[in-house]
This record gives sequence, C-alpha cells and structure tokens, in this order.
Amino acid sequence: PPLPPLLLVLLVLPLGRATPCSPQPNVTHFVCTEPTLSTFPSGLPPTTSAISVEFTALTVLSPSALAGLPQLQELHLSSNHLTSLPETLLHPVPTLRVLDLTNNLLADLPATIFTNSHQLQHLVLRENRLRALRPAWFQHLLQLHWLDLAANTLAEVPPEVFQPLRSLRSLDLSHNLLVSLAPAALAGLRGLERLDLAGNRLVTLPPATFAPAPALRLLFLQDNELRVLPGDIFVPLGHLSVLDLARNHLQTLELPPRPPGPALDLDISGNPWVCGCRLLGWLREVAPQLGATRDTLCANPPRYRGQEVAAVSQAGDTGC
Repeated sequence: PPLPPLLLVLLVLPLGRATPCSPQPNVTHFVCTEPTLSTFPSGLPPTTSAISVEFTALTVLSPSALAGLPQLQELHLSSNHLTSLPETLLHPVPTLRVLDLTNNLLADLPATIFTNSHQLQHLVLRENRLRALRPAWFQHLLQLHWLDLAANTLAEVPPEVFQPLRSLRSLDLSHNLLVSLAPAALAGLRGLERLDLAGNRLVTLPPATFAPAPALRLLFLQDNELRVLPGDIFVPLGHLSVLDLARNHLQTLELPPRPPGPALDLDISGNPWVCGCRLLGWLREVAPQLGATRDTLCANPPRYRGQEVAAVSQAGDTGC
C-alpha cells in the first residue's frame, strides 16, 4: 500500500538539521558529548565557567573559539580529534584553572599558547603525539600544580625545562620513550611530591637526578630498563613513602637509612636480584614494607635462586 503523505514528507526531510549541543542561556556549565559534533559551539553565555566538549568529531578550533568567556575556569576537550591548537586560543580566558586535552592527536603546541594562562593549575596533555617539550610552554605557569604528559612520544626532557613550575606537586611522564634523564631535568621542582616515570626505556639515572626535588613522596620507576642505580641517588628524598622499581633489570640496590615513622612502601618485584650481603643488609636496616613478595625473587647466588628475597633476608643464616 502507498505511504501516507505525512510519513513520506518526514522520510524526505534531511535529518540532523538542528545543531547538536546548542548552548542554553544562563547556564554556567556547558557539556557536549555528541559524536557527530564537528564545530566548536558558539554563542555560549559570558557567565560560562566550565566547558566539556568530549568524545566528538572535533578536529580544529578557531582562534576566537573562547572569545567572550572571561569567567571560564575549566576547559575539558578530551577524546576529540584535535591535531593542532591556535596560538591565541587561551588568551581570552586568563582565569582558566583546568585544561584537559587527553586523547587527541596533538604533535605540538604553539610556543606562546600559555602566555596568558597565569592561573592555570591543572594541565593534562596525556595520550597525544607530543614529540618534544618546549620550554616556552611553562614560562608563565607559576601556579601549575598538576602536569600530565603521559603516553606521548617524548624522547627527552630538556634540562631545566620545568624550572618555572615552582608550585608543581605532580608530574607524570610515564609511558613515553625516555632512555635517559638530563641531570637538571627536574631543576626547580622543589615542591614536587609525585613523579611518575613508569613505562619508559630508562637504563640508568644520573646520581643527582632527584636532588632538585627533595619533597618527593611518591616515585614510580616500574617497567623500565634500569640495570643499575647510583648508590646515593635516593639520599635527597627524606620524605619518600612509596617507591616502585618493579619489572626492571636491577641486581642490587641501596637505600639510605629511614627517619623514624612509617615504613617505606617498596615494590622491587620482577628484578633479577643478587641476594648477597649488600642487598640483604640494607633490607634489614631499612625494613621496607615489601609489595608483591612472591614475585620478588633471588636470581643469584645459585643456592638462593628462585627463593623470595624477603624470606632469605629474614632467615638470618646468610653468613653476612
């Protein structure tokens, strides 16, 4: 039977003519997760303080995308398809405190993109394609507390690149392509409390690597290629509470004596430990809280091969 006239008209009309995620007046938080969105929404009220445009088809932003939003404090642009950002994008929003660009396609950022971002506290650039760090990005970020650069393709950290970040508390450089760190890579980070270098290709570290960051409490170095660490490398870290060295190629390790207080939370599993007097001695002296003890095994000498390091250390008949 023939279709009714009204239904025929509905079928012929093009779908999706209405713009997805149209802004509403007097709304301070704008959220859009429309997969088909390809143009950044315009006409947002000047009172807007937070924008979330995530999981969309957005590939570009115009230089004036944030114009007329003087109260904007949070900008969440994760899981889009952004390949670049305009140099002046953030200049109209000097009150911005949070910027999340997780999971885009950014291989670089303009040198002066953060020139006006003096109040930025939280910057997330993880899961992009960044190949190098530009010192100019960080020149004006004196209030930055949290910097996440994980899961990019960074092969080096230029000396003193983070020098201006005197307020930084957390730095995530995990899952990049770092083979080594320059001695002054952490220069200026006196307030840093959390550092994640897991999942890189680090073979060793300079003796003074952590000297510029004496406030470190949480240090993650698991899943690297570490074969040897300088004897005094952890001496500056008097506040260290968590140290993860799992799944490297370490055979021995030295840690400085602990101040009175809670035991160090230590994971050294998945390394080929030489259970000699040196290792066993500092284990007794430092008395850390060992994690994953079943996977923390002696590789040598032959009489201890395959035995748990903790058990050998506690046995007391090692002849040391």
